[in-house]
Amino acid sequence: MKRALITGIEGFTGKYLAAELNAAGFDVAGTEMVRRDDGTPSVYQCDLCDLKATRAVLAEVKPDVVIHLAGIAFVAHGDVDAIYRTNIVGTRNLLEAISASGHVPRIVLLASSSNIYGNATAGVIDESTPPAPMNDYAVSKLAMEYMARIWANRLPITYVRPFNYTGVGQSIQFLLPKIVDHFRRNASVIELGNLDVIRDFSDVRTVVRCYRLLIEAGRAGEAFNICSGVGHSLQEIISMMRHLSGHNLEVVVNPAFVRANDPHKLIGSREKLQSVVGTVPSVPLEETLRWMLEAA
Repeated sequence: MKRALITGIEGFTGKYLAAELNAAGFDVAGTEMVRRDDGTPSVYQCDLCDLKATRAVLAEVKPDVVIHLAGIAFVAHGDVDAIYRTNIVGTRNLLEAISASGHVPRIVLLASSSNIYGNATAGVIDESTPPAPMNDYAVSKLAMEYMARIWANRLPITYVRPFNYTGVGQSIQFLLPKIVDHFRRNASVIELGNLDVIRDFSDVRTVVRCYRLLIEAGRAGEAFNICSGVGHSLQEIISMMRHLSGHNLEVVVNPAFVRANDPHKLIGSREKLQSVVGTVPSVPLEETLRWMLEAA
């Protein structure tokens, strides 16, 4: 069996990716900062900012595939030092540990972010769009990509740049889980930012399928957008939730949630991804929202 190592395996995306790879016949192991005490032998407690500990895990696991999901994923995370240390230094330690293990994987998939494109005004954004990061999170992800090039002649690295995605189990600090939670609770009011912006949202199940297909394709040295190619405004999403739940609520625009220079429309291009892995059907956003609303 092919052995896969997923960093951040117990996080939102990690759980879905582990299930996807298991179903595809991979022997899956993973790392977590704090390991759940459930006796799972294939999950290693490891802070990637600790190079010695990271080397020990890689030396033991010797994976054929590495998928690096661990890191700070919330754009508005308050600890700037942690953002840079985790997303850059942690990634560098991982790459150094892989290289030092003496076992070169077939592919190392690094999760970057569409946030590196910043306030791009192209409408539909492809991988050739010049990076223009506008916050510390985006800068840390772009810096991670550049740092990883140091290892390009030693490791087969592929970069994925996911646009917004969601699903059951995502924290309500993120936008769509927050909206679904308000409708599930029959809240009377919700405070949001700019309702007219149009964004590209995917289902987490589609995202992890794309990751698996890229792993199987083994295209090293390239970056791929992970997106639906379809845009929805917050107004549309609120209307969908009203229809799905049968509940109405008042939407209040909170100026504190309105970002300066927020572009009107950001939609990703799937053309490059699908030229490599073929057509990947997207789950319609309304179906994803229904799944989230009906989940226990």
